[in-house]
Amino acid sequence: MESSDSKRSKDSSSGSSGYSGYSTAGYGYGYGYGYGGDSGNPVQRSFQDYVLILRERIWYIVVVFLVVFSSALVFTLSQTKIYQSVATIQILRRDPSITHFQEVVDSEIRSTEDLNTQVKLMESGTIVEKVASHFTGEELKQFMAPYEKDGMTIEDVLFANRKIIPQRLTLIIQVAYQHPDRMLASKVANLFVDEFIAFNSRIRTDESMKAVEDLKARAEDQKKKVEEMALKLQTYRENNKMVSLDQRKDIVTETLKALNLNVTQTSQHFKEAQIRWNQVQEARAKGSDLTDLPFIASQPLIVQLTQQLSTQKIAIAQLQQHYRAKHPKMIEAMNELAQTNLELTRAIDAACAQVQSDYETSLRIDNEAKASLTRQETTSLSLDRYGVEYENQDRELQINEQILQTILARARETSMTSTIETQNARIVDRAQPSPAETPISPNVALNLALGLVGGLGAGLAFAFFVAFIDDRVKSSFDIESVVGLPLVGIIPQIKKMEQSEKAQIVINNSDRQVSEAFLTLHSALRLKDESKNAKCILTTSTIPGEGKSFTTTNLALTFASHGEKVIVVDCDLRKPNIHKSFKIENLKGVIDVCSGSATLDDVIVKGLHPNLDVLPAGGRAKNPTQILNSKAFELMLSDLRKRYDRVFVDTPPLAAVSDALIILPLVDGSIFAIFFNKVRRKAAQFAAKKLLDANVPNFGAVLNGLDLAVSGYYYAQYYDKSYKDYYVVMSKDEDEAKPGKGR
Repeated sequence: MESSDSKRSKDSSSGSSGYSGYSTAGYGYGYGYGYGGDSGNPVQRSFQDYVLILRERIWYIVVVFLVVFSSALVFTLSQTKIYQSVATIQILRRDPSITHFQEVVDSEIRSTEDLNTQVKLMESGTIVEKVASHFTGEELKQFMAPYEKDGMTIEDVLFANRKIIPQRLTLIIQVAYQHPDRMLASKVANLFVDEFIAFNSRIRTDESMKAVEDLKARAEDQKKKVEEMALKLQTYRENNKMVSLDQRKDIVTETLKALNLNVTQTSQHFKEAQIRWNQVQEARAKGSDLTDLPFIASQPLIVQLTQQLSTQKIAIAQLQQHYRAKHPKMIEAMNELAQTNLELTRAIDAACAQVQSDYETSLRIDNEAKASLTRQETTSLSLDRYGVEYENQDRELQINEQILQTILARARETSMTSTIETQNARIVDRAQPSPAETPISPNVALNLALGLVGGLGAGLAFAFFVAFIDDRVKSSFDIESVVGLPLVGIIPQIKKMEQSEKAQIVINNSDRQVSEAFLTLHSALRLKDESKNAKCILTTSTIPGEGKSFTTTNLALTFASHGEKVIVVDCDLRKPNIHKSFKIENLKGVIDVCSGSATLDDVIVKGLHPNLDVLPAGGRAKNPTQILNSKAFELMLSDLRKRYDRVFVDTPPLAAVSDALIILPLVDGSIFAIFFNKVRRKAAQFAAKKLLDANVPNFGAVLNGLDLAVSGYYYAQYYDKSYKDYYVVMSKDEDEAKPGKGR
């Protein structure tokens, strides 16, 4: 089945174009609409629509705002005043340099991690415990009095109300403390910075003293070790008679240097010869041209033969241009080329043999040089055998003597630095009591501002929530965007009156605004060819009580008053209503014509108003669907088209029965009645979709029962107070103009 949108597109393409871009006089319609309710530009909520939604629910916003704001006000006034004092310290990048000695504890600030370490030390439980130890007796009771009900310890209170605030891109740290007593707040903040500085000082002093004792013990042990090693070295020299060992060792060393140099040279020559020989063997194995090797190609004979070979190849190429291969000159040239190739091969072989000979000679010489070096090394080792252990012992003695001197020097430095007190931080600003009139909490201005903003936000959110869950049709946006039909007319709410008076309100002029609304609806229908030329118009609604019959009768009367011959046909065979509107009998009508028991002339009530006739239902039918589907009913409508300029057909609601859908293919278009704030959007949308799916033009929706008390919220562009004032003044003027009234 085709969707309603596709059918609407068909209507548009087949000439059933809607009222796109039309502004109805008197209403100021700003929406494009057409048959099917889709003009190509979907209706969107404007900012004004949202403002109007809020205006309708202004009391929701006011109540929620007052609740939230008053809660914030009560909360603010009931809070205990809290004061905050701030002390500021500077972390020194390095301790003040009284001496150039290295400190035992490195407290230099080199990176962000070092600064964060100091911050964490300041936040540690040790500092908190030191601060807590300053409060005793009455002062402790005064400090803990505001927290007695919470069951907290003094450490818990200090942890909860202390803030360590590093200042970005500086070595400045602020220590803030909050307390209901502003004097205690400043005291605690100052205690935190004092204890932090004292803690770092104690750590350095304790570590320095411990290091001094440790260095002294290590120095004594090292001194004994050096004495033992010196005695052992002297005994070794005496036992091995090593007085002349140094002179002999010098001679052997010089010889070894010469032999080492010789071995280096022979090894280098051998490597070069080996590389050349390996290249020759690799070229032979791959079948490569040996003349590609530089040391082969550079041989004078090979260079000469290569040039000669190239010359001969050029000569042969020139001879081939004049002679065939069997020509004597060609044979002679080819023989010379073969001879040259043979000589070149022999020269290459000779060069390769020379490379191999150089390789073997270099290998022999290298081996002999290495053997001489080995023999000399053996001799040197035999001389060094006694000196190695002596040198090792002497070296170890020297190292241990240096270690002893280092330990003694460090012990002296540490002993000196341990007596000097240094600090890695200094106080920039000590905490001062805050003024009594400026507590940090509660922040009255902030809390009231939050209450104001929160109250407005909550009120707006609640209003939009109520609007979201309210799914009844009440706005032009609901009709045109959700229901999907153009809004072609709006009928204001009517004061209480009899049904017959309402049904003929445009004639009796009991409500000037309603009369003008139907005149405007009449004008809107006559402005476009589709509705202007429609002879048979069907009126229906979603549910009962939405004013479809009221719309039918008054619209028919409006057309009749403009000189057109009109008939109203009551096709609600289940619950007929038209006869009540005109106060006529309902004994005979549509049912009788369709059953063949009467003719149209027998049942039509003529002359109720100028140019207006009525065809009642003729009672209630037991089988209304069969009657409406009958050929007789179709012939009846066809006959009425011939007799009248306009045929208005009143049908049952779409949500209840399908009678209107049966009649719809027989008419030229339909009008959909919607009662303000009564029918739900989904139901109206479903009913409208049935009308659109029938592929019969829909001239739009008529909104009945618009409450002028809220019209300013939803239809400010259609109605406002000036309309009502205009009609009231006009009515008074007309009454005064009547005979016997006025001056």
